[in-house]
Amino acid sequence: MNRTLYRAAAPAALLLLALTACGGANEDAATPDGETTTDGASGLSGEVLIDGSSTVQPLTAAAGELFKQIEPGVNVSVATSGTGGGFEVFCQGSTDISDASRPIKDEEAQACADAGIEYTELRVATDALTVVVSADNDFLTCLTTDELATLWKPEAEGTVMTWDQVNPEFAAEPIELYGPGTDSGTFDYFTEEIGGETGASRTDYNASEDDNVIVQGVQGSPNALGYFGYTYYEENADSLKAVEIDSGAGCVAPSAETAADGSYSPLARPLFIYVNNASFADKPYVAEFVKYYAENDGTIAEAAQFIPLNEEMAGELVAAVDALG
Repeated sequence: MNRTLYRAAAPAALLLLALTACGGANEDAATPDGETTTDGASGLSGEVLIDGSSTVQPLTAAAGELFKQIEPGVNVSVATSGTGGGFEVFCQGSTDISDASRPIKDEEAQACADAGIEYTELRVATDALTVVVSADNDFLTCLTTDELATLWKPEAEGTVMTWDQVNPEFAAEPIELYGPGTDSGTFDYFTEEIGGETGASRTDYNASEDDNVIVQGVQGSPNALGYFGYTYYEENADSLKAVEIDSGAGCVAPSAETAADGSYSPLARPLFIYVNNASFADKPYVAEFVKYYAENDGTIAEAAQFIPLNEEMAGELVAAVDALG
């Protein structure tokens, strides 16, 4: 996925944090066999294999890039087959970590159990799932959840085709929809919250597992609408407009504050990584990466333009990783 992970000033600041947190680039560090290096690294080497949510990918990729600054022998590979696709390979034992924009489903958990894969769920950030239109759209500023349902429900397919069918006050212009594909955790979350059932969605829209494709589609038309994680909106706020959501208490814009305080309802959601417990136990480079991720999660989240965990949740994250060993 071609995407800027940080604002221009972020890499240097985060690299300084990473080196400071680990004792500095020139301090001695013990390797697993007891030898000492002087380059700030522990001598670890290996590849951490990760797949899953395109929403969580930028956060995990940022953690991987920073971790590599202190452990240059460790490569963190982050693919984006969607939350569902990520769990499929994770439960086959093909990856060490699965990025997820929703909790694991019962059938996915059963697939892991059948394959003998034990895992730990870790919440790493908060997201404000964001509905967007082009910056050139001059008639959409707020949508009620009922209007979103009218727009996206399965019955809308082939019938709700112009904006004035959603609300008579909207323009009588053709609707162009862009959204995640069915392997996406974002798709699952949105359809459950807006359609009342996971997967309850019209299918006559432009679907992609790559959020950048959705961004480009919405940017290209004043009549287009799409949805994805808040980070992708922030990256493209000059050409996109976030639509406020009214779930009954008035129009609320997505933001770090409204997601954290619960007022951006029902589209504020948790984001996760799932760690293969055997990988953590048997691969020191996986364990050290996960520990680094947890201990620096807040700063990584802010630099990668995610909504960080509150203090209590951040403490729970570190404690959960500590419990792994």
